[in-house]
Amino acid sequence: MRNKFEAQLDLLNNMLVEMGTLIETSIALATQALREQDIILAKKVINYDQEIDQKEKDIEDLCLKLLLRQQPIARDLRLISAALKMITDMERIGDQAADIAEITIMIAGTPYIKKLEHIPQMASATVKMVTDSIDAFVKKDLGLAKAVIAHDDIVDDLFVAVKHDLMGLIRADMANSEQAMDLLMIAKYFERIGDHAVNIAEWVVFSITGVHVAEE
Repeated sequence: MRNKFEAQLDLLNNMLVEMGTLIETSIALATQALREQDIILAKKVINYDQEIDQKEKDIEDLCLKLLLRQQPIARDLRLISAALKMITDMERIGDQAADIAEITIMIAGTPYIKKLEHIPQMASATVKMVTDSIDAFVKKDLGLAKAVIAHDDIVDDLFVAVKHDLMGLIRADMANSEQAMDLLMIAKYFERIGDHAVNIAEWVVFSITGVHVAEE
């Protein structure tokens, strides 16, 4: 009985990794579409969101079956409960990558008012946070989960830099304002992706220690 349960937990880990790969790819494609003003690539990101939504439902179904049939206790219960919480944040990351793609499509026909610098850096930082948070869950690595939480400061600082640059462009010429606000919204979505990665990492900490970091 325990062997079957362990096999199902391994399946849960694999499905989480697969969902993680989907959202990592979605963020990367959204960033590339933004940088290259590529409408076709942006539409691909939007289509990816449906696949991410389905993966969330599949993982949720597995978690509920484990809870109802196996009635896990202690660490196993925390692990499954954490997975249920994590996939909610992972699904939101997919939504926000799609939101970035939609804005990219709207502004694709106009040259950028400024070379994109900090926004791609935000994207790279958030992909790392997402990847590491899921790796921390699979490997039960408390140190890696806490490193993800600390990494959020980098994303926040980059958002402040983007905001500062764009506000300066608006002050210099009001004609820049519409695109500047669109780019600021994109940066805000990347910041939110970082926040969701932190949430995932906090649930990893809970699954290992029984303590939710945000409640400390």
